[in-house]
Amino acid sequence: MSAGVVTATRAVFLAERPSGEPQARHFEVRELPLPERTAGQLLVRNIFMSVDPSTRGRLGTSNMQYTTNIEVGSPLDGSALGVVLEGTDEVPAGSHVRHRLGWREHAVIDTSAATVIDPRGIDLHHWLGILGQTGFTAYCGLQRAGEIRTGDTVFVSAAAGAVGSAAGQFARLLGATRVVGSAGGPDKAALLRDRFGFDVGIDYRARPIGAALRDAAPDGIDLYFDNVGGDHLVAALSALRQQGRVALCGMISNGGPDSPPLDRLIEVILKRITVRGFIVRDHEDLRGEFEDRVAGWLAAGEIVAESTIHEGLDNAARAFVSMLGGGNVGKMLVRVS
Repeated sequence: MSAGVVTATRAVFLAERPSGEPQARHFEVRELPLPERTAGQLLVRNIFMSVDPSTRGRLGTSNMQYTTNIEVGSPLDGSALGVVLEGTDEVPAGSHVRHRLGWREHAVIDTSAATVIDPRGIDLHHWLGILGQTGFTAYCGLQRAGEIRTGDTVFVSAAAGAVGSAAGQFARLLGATRVVGSAGGPDKAALLRDRFGFDVGIDYRARPIGAALRDAAPDGIDLYFDNVGGDHLVAALSALRQQGRVALCGMISNGGPDSPPLDRLIEVILKRITVRGFIVRDHEDLRGEFEDRVAGWLAAGEIVAESTIHEGLDNAARAFVSMLGGGNVGKMLVRVS
């Protein structure tokens, strides 16, 4: 299909709002008309799209998330990386760009909404993973929210996931002397040690996380990178040393049966703990430093970048449901084309 005849695309729509856990039947691939491209816009063929945990919150009606909800009958969106079919003087055809109109095969986007990517010889999909918003989230959380210091003992929850596996590896390279991670199941716990270089991988399904963390870090922890909330946050508050720090990245268990009792927050007072939430888009000033540093670590073989890639837009919903059930190691992606 030539660029000149692309007037519509296939996209994933929210067919039904889930009342519980999302299932593949809640989504449907439909045709989506493309707007006519105007000056200052790009026609992009998406190559990879990101499958993100934050989409789960957007499927409901709550405002307990930091972006917009997805309406029934509307296409989903999210990070994607593609090649420009029709460009501008500023972003010519053939350029690779990262943008927010994923979950579809083609997109018409404003030039101002696209980030041109120089792959630097690195596989394209890594620019949505370890070198994309995923890795950038881990980096900003450690540097800005967690104020990581040389000699820290760091605990990372959901550590086999995209952000967690990056955070654990970055922590070591940024000066931590001991890194502990939690994951669901013995295979993932072993992967933390054997593949990602954590000192200890905790299987939180095998025993209570509080007891496991005490054994993994008997002298306490200095920094907790939180992707989970719930019982993990309670365990971390108990394990944190005086002047400890918590970087609140995500709280996937928020509102569930493992929500932390508020009285555990007394630990914050008694230990003078700093708890800081962050949203990665507030830290764009770190982007250049992050990309240069992590690209160098990748080139030197100092970090492992794992991705779980599903093939084709028709499998995007199944990839999303699989990710929510822990079916990924590292970044979950769909190869759109």
